[in-house]
Amino acid sequence: MKKYLYLIAGLFLWASCVVAVNNKSGLSGSTSANNKKAEAKRQKAPKYVFYFIGDGYGPAQAHLAEEYLANRDGRILPDTLLMNTFPVHGTYTTYAGNRFITGSAAAGTALAAGHKTTINTICMSGDHGLKYKSMAELLRSRGMKIGIVTSVSIDHATPAVFYAHQPNRNNYYDIALELAESDFNYFAGGGFKDPEGVKKGNKNPLANMGIDKSTATSANKYPSAYAIAEQAGYRFVNSKSEFAQLKKGDDKIVVFDPKPASGASIPYVIDQTDENFTLVDFTKKGIELLDNPNGFFMMVEGGKIDWACHANDAATAALEVLQFDDAVREAYNFYLKHPNETLIVICSDHETGGLTLGHAATHYETSYQYLNNQKCSTEAFTEMIEDYKAKHPNNARYEDIYPLLKEYFGFDTTDELKLDQYDIADLKKALQDDVTTTYEERMHNPRLECGYGPYNPLATVAARILANKAGLSWTTYSHTAIPCPARAVGVGAEAFYGYYDNTELPRKILKMYELL
Repeated sequence: MKKYLYLIAGLFLWASCVVAVNNKSGLSGSTSANNKKAEAKRQKAPKYVFYFIGDGYGPAQAHLAEEYLANRDGRILPDTLLMNTFPVHGTYTTYAGNRFITGSAAAGTALAAGHKTTINTICMSGDHGLKYKSMAELLRSRGMKIGIVTSVSIDHATPAVFYAHQPNRNNYYDIALELAESDFNYFAGGGFKDPEGVKKGNKNPLANMGIDKSTATSANKYPSAYAIAEQAGYRFVNSKSEFAQLKKGDDKIVVFDPKPASGASIPYVIDQTDENFTLVDFTKKGIELLDNPNGFFMMVEGGKIDWACHANDAATAALEVLQFDDAVREAYNFYLKHPNETLIVICSDHETGGLTLGHAATHYETSYQYLNNQKCSTEAFTEMIEDYKAKHPNNARYEDIYPLLKEYFGFDTTDELKLDQYDIADLKKALQDDVTTTYEERMHNPRLECGYGPYNPLATVAARILANKAGLSWTTYSHTAIPCPARAVGVGAEAFYGYYDNTELPRKILKMYELL
């Protein structure tokens, strides 16, 4: 009996020594399994990540663009946007930490850092006591190059949440200073909204939509954000010739549009000329500059989808969505060359405008080809109206404005676009309200505010009449709480199936890198 006890004890001692040696060598069964599991996770993490955000983009905006393409070419069945052909489709909620209908700062923080926060907060906790690390900042710390691209100003809420941390999105000057500290590799957008801090402290929310009516400025003038960024090693490019000369390896580049529109943005697609950059240009150049052995992360925002939808400008919104999809195509072409290393995710911060594909007066009929008769954005048309009013301060007449309505909206050029007595009455009333009331009066009169929002009455009514004749409706000049679409293709794309919250989008990516 003792013999067997000695044998068992000996075997136990031998096994203990083997485990000890293996543990010391890092070769234990559990450790080896953990290492293999970690390695498998690392292998699943994409080398290249494209993160597209359609600001104000919801399901209706996507389908409007698809049907607009088909109707324009004389077909009824809709085309399909490239992003809607991606194999993975998901849907997610967008509410903020303190409001059901979110704003771009709170939604952007969720999309960039995976945390809920309060309205107007840029990548900080709701009480502003904690700064969150964005997905871009975390991936930068792993050696990946980072690009931030937008069609609006680079200090706007959505791009800002990836590199800045501010208690209020209107701190444009302070946000611009944080760009210089980011050490990101590539920025591209319309420009800075307040590079010298002359509007520091001015909290006019209309600046967020590129229609700031306030002329209030700070008494102070601060050091130039351009100079501070240049001291940090950044190079500013705002000409097509310089842009064309940029090449792989050029680092710390900031590209701004040579002729920006209001709000330091790229002009709307419908208003662009050959002198302007496009979202496609920015995306294509970003791929060229950022590609490197350690990979890259690039966020691309279609920011003016939101602005067009705030203005209830359907034709302009449709073209913004189509250019956004063209920018996605640049990423997809790259993916086709690197299918085992690339992830593309498409999402939105919120829907804007409450767009509905249908209108009571057209019943079941839609004719989105009518939108093709609009030749400029309502923003550009507003400038024409303001110019006319300046020349005729006391006698603005509908008869004088009518030729512009016919030329830029196509009214009365076909039987379908003929203005009836009710349309004409609405347009005349809009011109009267524009001339006889101030902007402030319209914004504080519920009847007028619901009719025009913060926009020029005549331009707003003209776009509404055209949209209604095409078979479209809007419910608001603000955001809505409609759940938004996610699309994905590439390495790890399957994580984006299902129904979840917007905070999960960056978390799904960060988990691939074991950063959560």
